[in-house]
Amino acid sequence: MADSAITSLGAAGAVHVMTPLELFQQADIIVKIVMVLLILASAWGWGVIGAKSLRLGILNRRASQLLKSLKNGVSTSKLSEAFLLVRGDDPIRIVYQAMVDENARSADLRYSAAQQESLLERVHRVAQLASSNSLEDLRSGLQGLATIGAIAPFVGLFGTVWGIMNSFQGIAASNNTSLAVVAPGIAESLFATALGLVAAIPAVIFYNRISGHIGLYGKRLTTFIGVYEVELSRQLSSGGTHGRLAA
Repeated sequence: MADSAITSLGAAGAVHVMTPLELFQQADIIVKIVMVLLILASAWGWGVIGAKSLRLGILNRRASQLLKSLKNGVSTSKLSEAFLLVRGDDPIRIVYQAMVDENARSADLRYSAAQQESLLERVHRVAQLASSNSLEDLRSGLQGLATIGAIAPFVGLFGTVWGIMNSFQGIAASNNTSLAVVAPGIAESLFATALGLVAAIPAVIFYNRISGHIGLYGKRLTTFIGVYEVELSRQLSSGGTHGRLAA
């Protein structure tokens, strides 16, 4: 008899197990809207995470290989052909092209030491501007991740509070304090909180991770700019022409 009672309790418990889809379908319209918003925010966040992670992985590997080549003695004057194979939206190519173009435009302004110093200053400035613009493009979308990480838990909590309010209203309407009356509503409400955390936690983690990768890439861009400037200064001092540094 005890075994049959346990079996009955187990069966009753199994009946009340609800899937996420069932929790969504039985939720109040406000809670449903909250859930949909959180699901959309999570999907958008993962899209940004995937796109940024893939692009930064490619850019950092390419920058690392380039700096390794320069460290091994390959001069910037021999990189022109390699840069022709790099996509036009690659930040290193953008920075490189900006420096080369400024160098070429100043072909007739490099006779005196003062003119050469002025050229180096202009090359440095255009490189910094190109680098800043490129890094700003890489950061686009990260504010969205930060917003999701900060707001999503509170949106989920709003859904939870709303669902629990409805559950207590159900108790008042039915005059029944049984847990079975409020359990479905509470489960739906807690599901909204779970969705908020599912959206927020990856957004916060990957926001910090991607920001770190962008910072690392920015340092590599700065290193490349420095290498180019040293090469240009050396050639100016030796009386070289701008053609040796042309793209």
